[in-house]
Amino acid sequence: MAAPFKQIITIDYETRWSRNPTDWSPDAYTLSKMTTEAYIRDENFKAFGACLHEFGRDTAHTQWYRGDELERVLHTYDWSKTALLAQNAAFDASILAWHYDVQPVMLFDTLSMARALRGPRGGNSLAVMARDFGLQPKGNAVYSTDGVYDIEPGSVMERELAAYCVHDVFLAEAIFKRFLLMYARGTDLPEGFHEADFDVVYDSANWVYPKRELQLIDMTLKMFTNPRLVLDEDMLFDALTEERTKRETFLEKLDISDEQLASNDMFAELLRGIGTEPPTKKKKPTVKTPHPVGVNFAFAKTDAMFQAMLNGDDENVAMLCEARLMVKSTAERTRAQRFLDIAGRGALPVPLYYYGAGTGRWTAYDSINMQNLKRGSFLRKSIMAPEGYVIGVGDLSQIEPRVLGWLADYTELLGIFRSGADAYSTFGAQMFDIPGMTKESHPPLRQAAKSAMLGCGYQLGWASFAAQLLVGFLGAPPVRYNMDFAKALGVDSRYIEKFLDYEDNLIAMGEIAHTCSTRELLIHCVAAKKIIDIYRTTASPVVGLWELFQQLIPRSLAGGEEYQHKCLLFRKEEIVLPNGMSLLYPNLRQTKDEKGRPQWVYGPDETKLYSGKITNNVTQGLARIVMTDGMLRTSKRYPVLGTVHDEQLDLIPEPEGAEGVKWMLGQMVIEPKYMPGVPLAADGGFHRRYGLAKK
Repeated sequence: MAAPFKQIITIDYETRWSRNPTDWSPDAYTLSKMTTEAYIRDENFKAFGACLHEFGRDTAHTQWYRGDELERVLHTYDWSKTALLAQNAAFDASILAWHYDVQPVMLFDTLSMARALRGPRGGNSLAVMARDFGLQPKGNAVYSTDGVYDIEPGSVMERELAAYCVHDVFLAEAIFKRFLLMYARGTDLPEGFHEADFDVVYDSANWVYPKRELQLIDMTLKMFTNPRLVLDEDMLFDALTEERTKRETFLEKLDISDEQLASNDMFAELLRGIGTEPPTKKKKPTVKTPHPVGVNFAFAKTDAMFQAMLNGDDENVAMLCEARLMVKSTAERTRAQRFLDIAGRGALPVPLYYYGAGTGRWTAYDSINMQNLKRGSFLRKSIMAPEGYVIGVGDLSQIEPRVLGWLADYTELLGIFRSGADAYSTFGAQMFDIPGMTKESHPPLRQAAKSAMLGCGYQLGWASFAAQLLVGFLGAPPVRYNMDFAKALGVDSRYIEKFLDYEDNLIAMGEIAHTCSTRELLIHCVAAKKIIDIYRTTASPVVGLWELFQQLIPRSLAGGEEYQHKCLLFRKEEIVLPNGMSLLYPNLRQTKDEKGRPQWVYGPDETKLYSGKITNNVTQGLARIVMTDGMLRTSKRYPVLGTVHDEQLDLIPEPEGAEGVKWMLGQMVIEPKYMPGVPLAADGGFHRRYGLAKK
């Protein structure tokens, strides 16, 4: 990566805030209670000041500038040749863009880098990292400004805040230097290496942190700081009004209140009042109560027994359940209102965490969850390209099973993908030995094959599979297998007897929430187990991959012996991916489970590690790299507006819509050098409205 900048300016803003209501703000005005977008665009926003320093020039003074000086100072830089560095750059760079019309040519962010190098689960604040790296602790002068409307120039408060801000800039740069050289997982520097030696890292030729990943950090931040998407305010208002009217009319018809439906106890009484005993489920273990006693009501949307009532034959029960969902499902209403509020303030920033998950995938933040917008929903349709442009959408097709097939040398599965035929039907034909099987000829079996292909490759057990089917596996409608389906799978009396002879099967079956009879549950579970068995027999190369990964836990991940499997390097507590990043398993150790059996766990939360989890992690990690390779290529021609799982959104001039999407899809499926022979495919479309881009 040729550096697109001549200098890097480190910045840290100190802004007005209040944890409690004040005379100038009727509500708390703080990032802990508000989204970043709402806080920065609020009428109460004010920058008390900021510190600026030229990274790499340690002799240069870090200067504090008051808020009334910043407009002049910031515009003395040529930002077309100047990059920005900050801890949580989404915050500081948004202030620059939205209040000062400043767009640095590139954004660097120590918080984003920390998620990748130290893991995404907390512990990446400036204070924690200063402690971990043995640096002078972060100060606390900012707390003296809680509720303060303005600061007197030259006052003690300003001097203390300025000193605090200067130190934050120092900490951000010291941590950035370490991250550039990958000293991320310990407090000790290499023997003979001193703090002054970090000065050489300003030259990007010396940087070890993958430069393509730095580009992805920049791309992710600019989805937020330089928003291009607009929102249809009228559509959002009309949809909210329609939903409220529908909900109120429905509740009036049933003669019940929101309170009765929202309360578990009151809803239980409503059910009893129409002759239905409310379903219950065992309490789940938690850190505080690892062995809970008693039951909870099974009223969650994902509970099999609630789904059975919602989709059952009793219309009165079904209506009550539907009404409860209307009241309890506030997420979409809340998100729609937030969209409407944003529409009144400006364009839609896309809030995504780079390396929000340990596999490198993005996760959403700021309470609008752009990773989870239902297909066909009015929320998706309300998101639009600006006038004169369309949103090009490209989606990698079945990327995870393709990557898994390549990792496992599963030639039959790779052949299915290369053929371009319906992968689920063709795989189902192999699984169930039905030549020429199609979606039309055997729909239930094809759906079972699809579930197996998408879910069973990660060592999914039959009990989890059976339970998930009852509430909807991977977003599909709920399914309960019957005897006719079980017979079609080849289940006979001997198979059922063998299932019943194993006590652990009966225990696992008894823990599955259900509303059917014991016999019906047994048939469902036996059929689910048969599908798992058939998958593992058919997909023997995947089973072989599990066996290899299980051996590598004690040998490499715990023992430290380096082992190369294709483009993956296994070594002590990490798996190095072909982009130079790693899957992390810190403090990997062996313990015993509740039955006294040995198990591998890692991290402070004792997360279990087994071959299926490793398979899932490396598959998702590689799929993410394939995805980001395509994003980086397409970004050279079109701005990338966002990403949703295996989908990317590009901003394309309207006249180029069809040709632009065709080019975009072509860039997404270029064979990676690190995965020779993997068959990739993508589909997509374009429209001014995001929700209409893919048919």
